[in-house]
Amino acid sequence: MKKRKCQGCKELKDANLMHKITREFKSGKLYLNPGPKVLGRSAYVCKNKECIKEFLKRKTLKKVLKTNETSQIEQELLKIIIEG
Repeated sequence: MKKRKCQGCKELKDANLMHKITREFKSGKLYLNPGPKVLGRSAYVCKNKECIKEFLKRKTLKKVLKTNETSQIEQELLKIIIEG
């Protein structure tokens, strides 16, 4: 099992238990929980609401993925918090 660091709580956890956000190398497009064919720079955040809130509050997505176009993914994560 692959361990990844949550960008919300900063703990190492199993990657399968987290949301994966990837910026594709070729297009620069952002994906939330992409399939295995999407290659690029990724960030992980736990699926619990508190980690997602902390992740969004810190605004680390832009830094980790080295992009300024994060609003679409941020909206998707907010939707998860609201519906969750």
